[in-house]
Amino acid sequence: MKIIGISCFYHDSAACLVDKGIIVDAIQEERITRIKHDSNFPHNSIRYILNKYNYSHEDIDLFVFYEKPFLKFERLLETYVAKAPAGFLSFKTSMPIWLRDKLFQKKLIIDELNKIFGKKVDKNKILFSEHHFSHAASAFFPSPFNESAILTLDGVGEWSTSTMGYGKDNQIKIDKEINFPHSLGLLYSAFTYFLGFKVNSGEYKLMGLAPYGEPTYKELILKELIDLKEDGSFKLNQKYFNYSTGLTMTNKNFANLFKLQRKKSKDDFKKEHLNLASSIQKVTEEIILKIVKYTSDNYNCQNLCLAGGVALNCVANQKILLSKYFKKIWIQPASGDAGACIGAALNAWYLHLKKERQIIKPDSMHNSLLGPEFSNNEIEEYLKSIGAKYEKYDNKSLIDNTANYIANGKAVGWFQGRMEFGPRALGSRSILADPRSDKMQRDLNLKVKFRESFRPFAPSIMKEYLNDWFEINEESPYMLFVAKIKKDKLLDISENDKKLEGLDKLYLKKSLVPAVTHVDNTARIQSVDKTNKNFYLLIKKFYEVTGYPMLVNTSFNIRGEPIVNTPEDAYRCFMGTNLDVLVIGNCVIEKNNIDKINIEDYRDEFELD
Repeated sequence: MKIIGISCFYHDSAACLVDKGIIVDAIQEERITRIKHDSNFPHNSIRYILNKYNYSHEDIDLFVFYEKPFLKFERLLETYVAKAPAGFLSFKTSMPIWLRDKLFQKKLIIDELNKIFGKKVDKNKILFSEHHFSHAASAFFPSPFNESAILTLDGVGEWSTSTMGYGKDNQIKIDKEINFPHSLGLLYSAFTYFLGFKVNSGEYKLMGLAPYGEPTYKELILKELIDLKEDGSFKLNQKYFNYSTGLTMTNKNFANLFKLQRKKSKDDFKKEHLNLASSIQKVTEEIILKIVKYTSDNYNCQNLCLAGGVALNCVANQKILLSKYFKKIWIQPASGDAGACIGAALNAWYLHLKKERQIIKPDSMHNSLLGPEFSNNEIEEYLKSIGAKYEKYDNKSLIDNTANYIANGKAVGWFQGRMEFGPRALGSRSILADPRSDKMQRDLNLKVKFRESFRPFAPSIMKEYLNDWFEINEESPYMLFVAKIKKDKLLDISENDKKLEGLDKLYLKKSLVPAVTHVDNTARIQSVDKTNKNFYLLIKKFYEVTGYPMLVNTSFNIRGEPIVNTPEDAYRCFMGTNLDVLVIGNCVIEKNNIDKINIEDYRDEFELD
């Protein structure tokens, strides 16, 4: 029984293959098209899966879409009617698209599949899941838990924006929900928009910016923008927002409330901007903790599963860990809409077909390494075709040389094995560097990633040394938790430096690993074990060379570009940036004496995010 799950038409379109209940492949369309957050039907992702196994349409038993279009259309229509005549411009813009392309989505999906196969696909093979049910399934079914409470938190699906439910064996039940327009995800996105970042992309930036400010607006937000109850339920004051029927996230009332105009992308950050970021992050954490406590009080269970875009807020996730409301937490590494295709497929397997649950330890996401991989022969063939100058090594020499490059201050593009599924680079499509360097964070941001200087970088650390360096007792294989750096690894800060405010604190050397130490002495951690073989061996060798059991790990791309997928993507990114070394399969290319692609030209290929 082979099931293809599909998510698309909003953002982060993706497809996956579930075979006999096992997640076999998953890939985001953006990785192939090179269009960040590509929302189009995932033709290329589905073709990749089919070509890999030489499948025809007859080999696929079910195609499952991650949400129900009629319910979403109902929500849009009811919202416009309720707000009329306000929102007419938005209504006039969106309705023709819905009536032409989206409303009859079953036909649209069948037509798109017919294009892929060149034959008519049986319409009875097409199933639809609900948006938040897909999120819930993507969290619970791949988790290591036999039973668990489940929370899904995001912008909006059909009607739901937050759900609370319970999973046991092969069943999931949603018990409570909060509906549009009241949405924690949209609240956070409204501040993302107001601070000059791109919605559905820049939320990471807001989270990274928050520690530079003070939560001076927290009480104002709780008083004016949101009516928050003790059980975590809430309503947003629509007086300040424009997302229901307008073309923007916030309105003039929002700006007047904070006595601040919306920041343009190229403006400098004011103290007030930093304080806004800090405030909404604190509010978000408070809301989430109330929801988690209520969930804990309502279910006699020690386990919690999370999914939805808000579940990627790793600072809030750490607060959940520290709260001890649940003993164990598992978060879907592709918590956004891309990962919902996995939930849709697993819903069909367990709920529609009623198959017995299969539990795999530590989970069934396979380190989230579910995408394409390229053999050494394929890599060499490509490098030869472009006349690249490279050296080839056996695996041990490759690891040894790479560790030494990094120890000597080189920034390394690392391209190995299967590509990651989800937003995090986890050691297959990564840029790696030395965490001891007090210049590396700035250099990677400005000279390699071409992104904002305040953005932090994550450490990937050998699992057995995790607690020696960080105040965390849980593994974090998917980079979904932050933790404080241990006090004995921090450096003394002078009294003058302690008085620094805002972004002036950016380049303070605060710990023994300044390249991965954020301004609040935290880091977003990836714990690495031997199942991620080559990456683990590399960190281990770096430890043998330096005495430090971790590396700086960031995604192999520049700002606005999807993570590299193919050897060609990796080589172009390497040549178009200030990376020093490319390690691609068993081949190594050094930048010295190579004519570089014009960096400005490469950077201009990708839209600012």
